[in-house]
Amino acid sequence: MSEMVTLDPTRLVIAALLGLALLLVLIIKFKIHAMISILIGAITIGLVAGMPFTEIVGAVNDGISNTLKGIALLVGLGSMFGAILEASGGAQTLAVTMVKKFGDEKAAWALGLTGLVVAMPVFFDAGLIILIPLAFSLAKRTNRSSLFYVIPLLAGLAVGHAFIPPTPGPVLVATMLNVDLGWVILVGIACGTVAMIVAGPVWGSVCGKKYHVPVPEHVANQEDFDESKLPKFSTIVWIIMIPLVLIILKSFAGIIPAMKPLEPVLGFLGEPFVALLIATIVAMFILGKRHGYSLEELEKIMTKSLEPTGLILLVTACGGVLRYMLQYSGLGDLIGNAVASVNMPIVLVAFLVAALVRICVGSATVAMTMAAGIIAAMPGIAELSPLYLACTVAAVAGGSTVCSHFNDSGFWLVKSLVGIDEKTNLKTWTIMETLVGVTGFIVAFIISFFA
Repeated sequence: MSEMVTLDPTRLVIAALLGLALLLVLIIKFKIHAMISILIGAITIGLVAGMPFTEIVGAVNDGISNTLKGIALLVGLGSMFGAILEASGGAQTLAVTMVKKFGDEKAAWALGLTGLVVAMPVFFDAGLIILIPLAFSLAKRTNRSSLFYVIPLLAGLAVGHAFIPPTPGPVLVATMLNVDLGWVILVGIACGTVAMIVAGPVWGSVCGKKYHVPVPEHVANQEDFDESKLPKFSTIVWIIMIPLVLIILKSFAGIIPAMKPLEPVLGFLGEPFVALLIATIVAMFILGKRHGYSLEELEKIMTKSLEPTGLILLVTACGGVLRYMLQYSGLGDLIGNAVASVNMPIVLVAFLVAALVRICVGSATVAMTMAAGIIAAMPGIAELSPLYLACTVAAVAGGSTVCSHFNDSGFWLVKSLVGIDEKTNLKTWTIMETLVGVTGFIVAFIISFFA
């Protein structure tokens, strides 16, 4: 990177507003793909700001390479791990066992917790399609509104998908902010659990009483799946816990004196890609081979799981370009100084930026990417404590979850699966998503005072 020239602050602000506005218009108005829109917006910022062409090219190259090297393996391994869990029936095992342990009266809590756990390795859409039959089955058996069980399941899935690694969203933000994943997991679990309770069983109970939504006809006549063919509950739990425990132990090894002798080993095993690789290999043989899958079949399952990761990685890489363009142009310093002058906590800024983009664009990935890019470009980020940065990651996750409406594919997926109209979906699903995001942010904000 060549030595940067000092650019005019007024011109920088105009460049930022123009570039970000163009980005939003391209996505919202012209339906241009998010990857191309972000890339065009970032380059526009550089050009209008008056950056030398070499610096613009450098920002693009550095943004892509530095972003992808941090998350490419994690997203790929996480997708493979989730696909094996899905194919083996592991997700159903968790749901069925939890419901049995909690009983019908508290099944909503069981579905919320199950959704939270499942969404960490499994994509939201896949987790919903796998688990929603169980929610419908409970509604049919108890003669209650399907929302009584569906909303808690959705809340759990939304929380696991947004707040807790190894799901790609928080991994992306953590990588861009250079924060240890162990802290992100701990803060994410704290924020996510409270958010799941408020938006899941509590709000689900309200929705279930207010709106009687029958089980869809195409589901009502379906036979329940064969539970005898599902893997053991304990097996699924400890396999899912492998990467989480290893990553957390790595974080603790550096601060607990008694663990110092083990720090080199735990540091290696707790490296996120190593932890996920171990979990994936264990899942291949315990959930794959033992349940009748050949290595050839497992290879096909894992290869297919990588199809959606290309989109995630490319959008994320372009988000890295936006971050470096803001940083190299000096906009990051400008934004940082502006935030400092109004004495607004970075955690709050992170939430507001992510929420604004989420409402405008609809995509949680784009919201996370843009918010993380802006925050990462601010001065002094590296000096903040790991706990505060983990709270910032959670704040971005919260902001990227709020106000799902007509421009969000998740809105239409839920509407079609549950069989409700747009108005009812706005009054149930949209409010649930907002409760998840706002509650998670509030918990993160409170924790940040102790950082």
